[in-house]
Amino acid sequence: MDAGQYKDYILTLLFVKYVSDKAKADPDSLIDVPPGGSFDDMVAAKGDKEIGDRFNKIISRLAEANDLRNVIDLADFNDEEKLGKGKEIQDRLSKLVTIFSDLDFRGSRAEGDDLLGDAYEYLMRHFATESGKSKGQFYTPAEVSRVLAKVVGITKDTRQDQTVYDPTCGSGSLLLKVADETSRGISIYGQEKDNATWALSKMNMILHGYAAEHVILKGDTITSPQFTSGNVLQTFDFAVANPPFSLKSWSNGLELEYGRFEYGRPPEKNGDYAFLLHILKSLKSTGKAAVILPHGVLFRGNAEADIRQRLLKQGFIKGIIGLPSNLFYGTGIPACIIVLDKENAAGRTGVFMIDASKGFIKDGNKNRLRSQDIHKIVDVFTKQTTIDCYSRMVLLSEIADPKNDYNLNIPRYIDSSEPEDIQDLHAHLHGGIPDRDLDALNGYWDAFPKLRDQLFQPNRPGYSDLTIDVSKVQQAVLDSPEFQKFTQEAREIITEWFAAHRKKLEEIDETTRPNGLIAALGDDLLARFKPVPLLDEYDVYEQLMTYWHDAMHDDVFMVMNDGWLEAAKPRKIVVDKDRKLSETPDLVVGTGRSAEKYKMDLLPPNLIVERYFAKERAEVDELMSVSEEASRLVEEYVEEHAVEGGLLAEAMDGEKINKALASARLKKARHEGADADEVAVLSHLIKLYNAEAVAKKEFKEAEAALNLATLKKYGDLTERDVRTLVLDDKWAAVIRDRVTGEINASTVALVSRIQQLGGRYAETVGSLDAELEKLEAKIAANLAEMGVQ
Repeated sequence: MDAGQYKDYILTLLFVKYVSDKAKADPDSLIDVPPGGSFDDMVAAKGDKEIGDRFNKIISRLAEANDLRNVIDLADFNDEEKLGKGKEIQDRLSKLVTIFSDLDFRGSRAEGDDLLGDAYEYLMRHFATESGKSKGQFYTPAEVSRVLAKVVGITKDTRQDQTVYDPTCGSGSLLLKVADETSRGISIYGQEKDNATWALSKMNMILHGYAAEHVILKGDTITSPQFTSGNVLQTFDFAVANPPFSLKSWSNGLELEYGRFEYGRPPEKNGDYAFLLHILKSLKSTGKAAVILPHGVLFRGNAEADIRQRLLKQGFIKGIIGLPSNLFYGTGIPACIIVLDKENAAGRTGVFMIDASKGFIKDGNKNRLRSQDIHKIVDVFTKQTTIDCYSRMVLLSEIADPKNDYNLNIPRYIDSSEPEDIQDLHAHLHGGIPDRDLDALNGYWDAFPKLRDQLFQPNRPGYSDLTIDVSKVQQAVLDSPEFQKFTQEAREIITEWFAAHRKKLEEIDETTRPNGLIAALGDDLLARFKPVPLLDEYDVYEQLMTYWHDAMHDDVFMVMNDGWLEAAKPRKIVVDKDRKLSETPDLVVGTGRSAEKYKMDLLPPNLIVERYFAKERAEVDELMSVSEEASRLVEEYVEEHAVEGGLLAEAMDGEKINKALASARLKKARHEGADADEVAVLSHLIKLYNAEAVAKKEFKEAEAALNLATLKKYGDLTERDVRTLVLDDKWAAVIRDRVTGEINASTVALVSRIQQLGGRYAETVGSLDAELEKLEAKIAANLAEMGVQ
């Protein structure tokens, strides 16, 4: 079925399972699970002919007990068109409920990290992707939500009684990301027009542990705002929003304006400023807001230009952040974040602008902000840092200048385009690499002060020559003492950074807050690499965060839930009745059907082998090389003698050669007194086959012994051993290698540029003319020899 319908079934089951489990673990849980309204009741309905109807009644009881009518009961589990008839629906729903029955949400909420919430967000992202334009509006990508939550001014010190409002809250994910930024929570208010999406937001709040006082109301924000007192809008400390872009029907049914359009009425066919002005009016006198809108709001004319000018003159616009295109579901157009701030608006003299349009990674058919992009945007905006081609404070006097006329289009004020690579005509004529091109690489020369003089020598004023052949540049850079010293110093920074946090990592237990842990690690890593030349500290940070998301986060959770020793234990992989593996094994002990296959989630076998069985590993590797060499000799010998007319080709009579066939042919040849050469060839081939079999056997036996010893070693490990292996041999080693990779990548860019410049100006016009004259003379001589004048 369509993803938009599928989500109703999946999220409903997820919700019922979650609240049922939480009610078992906590009698004071947010949801009352009545008799006949639990997930256990759904499990009891498995195999029943009336399973669909029973599911609907169970969900209805749960909904009525918690005032969740039309929230959790939108999916019809008795719909034959979607789920099939008779035995088909019976089997389908029985299998579906079985999948969910294997989950256990009783202890799913770790402090500061919400596994269920993460799962829900993942599903929401997937549904938004699959649902296309019409359904993508209910979900704001989590990465963008985090940026809004941070730049709006929410911090760990934000008080619990302060309020945040989202007038177009969709599934509520944006509000929840704001709440995540606080240490004690915040009072949440939201409004959503679409009934099904409003239901999602209600479920989302409960799944994330927010009680009924966190208000999500239904209705059209512009025509029927729900947070009012008479004809006056309720005001809030903070607001965040991702309104529908350029809504044409925004004013349909509008009667009361609530004073929202005092700075101008938006155009009838475009509602972007209607939402912005509604949010502005909904802020307290010190209120702050961050709103996602299409780039057009920054430069469109007529009524929107008048509103923009008046808001700027009032000082309400604190900042503008340009985002990459294709971030959002339902549209590929680039968007921006407009940050509003009523506090100190009268004294505001400029707008802080960021062009973050180039910081992203491709993720399927969408773009996505990376951890480093989020951190950089927030750091730069919070500290109001000026960075060339990225950010600066633009004075209102510059914006008001007639040449700009209150146009806020970011490229007017920040040129983020790549500098033009200018060809130097003088260098093409007379040789040499222009010094201005080498000066542009000053970041590298700052890191390696002596390298420029090592690679280049003066040619004439303003130009230099390579001292070595262009093909040898890369090796010269890698071999330079400065590069090696730089690499070593970077690795030492990583070592010192990890040592500073090692005790905290050793003490990971059920009370650890993973989000807080990685935030501390990441911020310290950024600070340590900030003064390091050549390396961008945000690129280094991204290496840590990528590893965190790929592996380290899961490692931390395993240790939190099971402890170091238990988390490190191997677990057998389940093999189903068709002998199919549920997972790819990390270690196999034994052979054939009796082979035992193991998964090592926290502690991969290679770490055990490297630390405890290095000698045995070397021996196995040597035996593997011997085995491969033996196979190569067989292959070479067969190729040499199995060609057409060769002795093996004749002996085998065109059949595919293998050991059994070769042995049979040899026996027959000897019996029949065949040609001595044929017997010799077959005999040598059998000898090679035997040597290969012996080599393979020795290799397999040694590998099997190593695998068995490795498996047994897991049982001998102490908690201290496990910590050392995970902390030093796994986490620290991987991060150190990833940072070293960043250094190597930057060096590749330097080498590539030098090779490009060296090749570009290697041949002057004069040298080409001389070569042309030589070739012309050679041709003339050849023609003369042939008697052609």
